[in-house]
Amino acid sequence: MLKHVIAVVSALGIAGAAHQAGAQEKPVLVFAAASTKNALDDVNRLVVERAGNKVVASYAASSALARQIEQGAPADVFISADTDWMDYAEQHRLVRADSRIELLGNRLVLVAPADAGIGSVTVGKDLDLSRLSGDGRIVTGDVRAVPVGKYAKEALQKLGLWSSVENKLAMTENVRAALALVARGEASLGIVYATDAAIEPRVKIVGTFPADSHAPIVYPAALTATATPGAAVYLEVLRSPAAKAIFERYGFSVLIKPAS
Repeated sequence: MLKHVIAVVSALGIAGAAHQAGAQEKPVLVFAAASTKNALDDVNRLVVERAGNKVVASYAASSALARQIEQGAPADVFISADTDWMDYAEQHRLVRADSRIELLGNRLVLVAPADAGIGSVTVGKDLDLSRLSGDGRIVTGDVRAVPVGKYAKEALQKLGLWSSVENKLAMTENVRAALALVARGEASLGIVYATDAAIEPRVKIVGTFPADSHAPIVYPAALTATATPGAAVYLEVLRSPAAKAIFERYGFSVLIKPAS
């Protein structure tokens, strides 16, 4: 009888260990703003090297990602390009409020195709943005939902430029889509983040929006309400000095003090 009990306990222990190993092998699923892709791909490799956690990242507009999480997408981490969509996720209990960190900052810039005959301009109330764009379009994210579009609309309104360019705006599903249109010469101008412009050699920055023309560009990160245990390690790596160096190399400002 004793041998039978020991055999059963041993079998349960092996099964439990196998289950635990399987859980550890489950990748951390990260839903992140499209503008973080290049930097975060490098950080994700750091997570694999340092913690051994596999990472799968899905990049899109913060609005789309928040909606997907709300509809049951099995994300472990949410990184938004604005506080509004993280607030939405928090209010709907889609993320763990106690895990939230204000991670990164960025700048809003005006870009043109690299070979365009447009020089540097001062983005302000005296800028004739409609004339600058010529017969072409001015592209940015959807001003109704996509963070970069919301920042763009706020800035244009505050500078008194909105009414003159509203009819020339082309809106895209995320900032990288807007960047691509400018890079291909399909739009005369684009309003994107400085970090996006920095990774695309086919565009050039022609102006920077004043910081006080729009709300601060803040990227919060948080664990989702259904996050797996291994996801907590991911946030720890995001706060590391090594991750800070990566983010800064891509032009982001790091808002949170790195963990030692």
